[in-house]
Amino acid sequence: MVLQPQARVREAGQDVTFCCKAAGTPAPQKYYWYHNGTLLEGKAPRSSGRLALQGLAPGQAGTYHCKASSEAGAIRSAPAQLTVLAPGQPSCRAEPEPSLVELPSECPQDAGGSRYYNVGRCPPSPCPGGPAEPSGCGPEAGRCCGVRRMELRQVLCAGSLLPVKVVAECGCGPCAQPRVLVQGRVTAADTGEPLRFGHIFLGGQKVGFTGYQGSFTIEVPPDTQRLVTRFVDGQQRLVDAIRVLPFDRRGGAVYQEVKMLRKKEPVELDGGRSNAIPLGESGGREPVGELVLPAGAFLRPSGEVFNGTVKASVTFVDPRDMATASAASSDLSFANTEGEIVPLRTYGMFAVDFWERDSGAALQAGPVQVRMDAGQVWMAEHLQKMKLWSLNPESGLWEEEGVLRPAAGGGRRRREERTFLVGNLEIRERRLFNLDVPEDRRCFVKVRAYSNEKFNPHEQLEGVVVSLINLEPQPGFPSNPRAWGRFDSVVTGPNGACLPAFCDGQRPDAYTALVTATLGGEELEAVASSPKLNPAAVGVPQPYLGKLGYRRSDHDDPALKKTAIQINVAKPDPNNVDESNGPVYSYRSLRECEEAPVSAAHLRFYRVEVDKYEYNVVPFKESDVTSWTGDYLAWWPNPQEFRACYIKVQLEGPQEYMVRSRNVGGSHPRTRGQLYGLRDSRSVRDPLLDNTSGACVEFKCGGMLFDQSLVDRTLVSIIPQGSCRRTAINSLLRDYLSRHPPLADNNHTGAFSMLAPLDPLGHNYGIYTVTDQSPRLAKEIAIGRCFAGTSDGFSREMRAAEGTAVTFSCQERPPGRESFFQRLLTAPADA
Repeated sequence: MVLQPQARVREAGQDVTFCCKAAGTPAPQKYYWYHNGTLLEGKAPRSSGRLALQGLAPGQAGTYHCKASSEAGAIRSAPAQLTVLAPGQPSCRAEPEPSLVELPSECPQDAGGSRYYNVGRCPPSPCPGGPAEPSGCGPEAGRCCGVRRMELRQVLCAGSLLPVKVVAECGCGPCAQPRVLVQGRVTAADTGEPLRFGHIFLGGQKVGFTGYQGSFTIEVPPDTQRLVTRFVDGQQRLVDAIRVLPFDRRGGAVYQEVKMLRKKEPVELDGGRSNAIPLGESGGREPVGELVLPAGAFLRPSGEVFNGTVKASVTFVDPRDMATASAASSDLSFANTEGEIVPLRTYGMFAVDFWERDSGAALQAGPVQVRMDAGQVWMAEHLQKMKLWSLNPESGLWEEEGVLRPAAGGGRRRREERTFLVGNLEIRERRLFNLDVPEDRRCFVKVRAYSNEKFNPHEQLEGVVVSLINLEPQPGFPSNPRAWGRFDSVVTGPNGACLPAFCDGQRPDAYTALVTATLGGEELEAVASSPKLNPAAVGVPQPYLGKLGYRRSDHDDPALKKTAIQINVAKPDPNNVDESNGPVYSYRSLRECEEAPVSAAHLRFYRVEVDKYEYNVVPFKESDVTSWTGDYLAWWPNPQEFRACYIKVQLEGPQEYMVRSRNVGGSHPRTRGQLYGLRDSRSVRDPLLDNTSGACVEFKCGGMLFDQSLVDRTLVSIIPQGSCRRTAINSLLRDYLSRHPPLADNNHTGAFSMLAPLDPLGHNYGIYTVTDQSPRLAKEIAIGRCFAGTSDGFSREMRAAEGTAVTFSCQERPPGRESFFQRLLTAPADA
């Protein structure tokens, strides 16, 4: 499906047009349209994918999708939502929805000590088009609900006032058009070696190369439903990696680590004789099967039989090896006869390369025989459903090559008698092949990610990549899987994520799942399962939690990571009220899963990091680029490009210290003296230096404000907590600031102030600047460089004495004495 129908909002009486288009060989000639899953009556198949509805009535609201078909098969579009408003019915309420932000620690808002303040938000829902808006197949300009007016309020904060901007009114306006990006790194699965200057393809089109360190950035084309990406090693040492990469449709960047399998060392074969190549014999395991090539099977592209010496490399992805799951290609899906994209369960996939030994010219092969050992099929019902598939590198979907049928055959040792599943195959192009069965026992698992282990509903993280690997456990040993069968990744939104998984209603442990979550390459932690399981913390009540068999990865060994969950994917019993509220939902209950309230059962991950706090006068959710508001006091002045700036502070003292940056307008006439925001960061001990720690503290970069007319050199004050005295300033930074006046007042030795540099200074100055299309990734990279003390390195271990801007010597604070830090926190903006 190359053109998907788009969501539309109309008022009753207006017209609307939905369009879809499919590509294939042969070209699809029939299109069918469905409303809420039902074929539209009186709508015979048509030769184009255009549906025009005139004089809309409220009853025509709902979802619309099309299905295209030809003699080769069918494909179904994604559903598009049509909203029909009654005359005068608002699609965007003027009153904003509640949205809470956390105020600084010294700013409790009630007797209970709560520090959360309602700043409001406008839901980015679509607004109806005007009556003159064209109803064609092209993209609509689009109007969305957004901020119409903001108000500046002053919040009482420890005897002073803290400025905060709140949404006062919502209204319809042009929709935000954020860039949608996928960023990441491609490495070899065995050595971690980066794929340097590898080719990147979207569908069949080459779009770029990976960098020297294997990094890549892909801008997702508009209206993309499945981002099918192929990474190719120009030196042909690694098997092509075809991935369906998750992305955030609302904008911003999602980070992905891509692993590529190394090609197996080639063997030499006599093309004039019959040959057999085992599939999956590494690690001392019995082969899953074998590839049988009869005499004369090798062909040149012209069709001429080649009987000379052949170099053959057959790389097998063995699901019995858990480490191969991260390097497997595609998302193991195919289009069924109804055009619906449905999952497969794999028993192994293999990549084949044949070439002439002397000339190196590529060879084809066929027909060849694939023989699979029936003894390796552990679920008896799969024996009758096993098929041979090949992966279409452009669509990322598996296409059926043939059925594997039982046939008796001798084993490799005489006393063996084994049954094989046998199928035939022709290898005409370099594709990945698969031994799979369609699986209809499907469910969804609800997962949420949080900024900390308090699990506050308003502190959920968006843009987290949650991955689920389906496992098949050993009989009687559900915690010891013998194979993986499928994997999926989904990006969390404002209401978490729903991941597809195989499940079983009769045997709870028939399928288990391993769930992980990452944010910008950082692994999030799961809720503990030992020494005592706490259902309230896990997010799933008993007795369903016991049926799921929840276990964190360190359940039996505290030395292991705490970043994965393993559960039995027990299909909920519709007659049991305890299982009707998540976290597992039946496959037909996707909508209930996606719209489940935060009070419903779900699995939880949370971010573990050093103490950190961020406050913006103009609220902005970094995981949702559409929440950006154009304002002179906005921390990020440009929603299309984000520049993160950090200063490195060295602290000499017996403990760790909180360090704050206070950022106010410095040189711009509209913002001079007004607060942009605060940043707190706790210092991290240097493992190599006694009584020394370092802090990487974000500050607001100098530069243009949102109107792009004048620059502002932010007045940045760096204040460590406790009794600290400034002892040194980086000489290069001091010289730079003196050569770029005016100079900030640095009379007080308990702090350091500067007007933020406009130039991107590096580690030699103790300043770290990174520009990226994602604020989160820009900050992640800048922090890694700051920790390492270099401009191009990355570290999670603090090197406090490397690349430092300013040094403080700190003492234990005498009891009863108010610190300069505390007094400066509460100082008014014009102090």
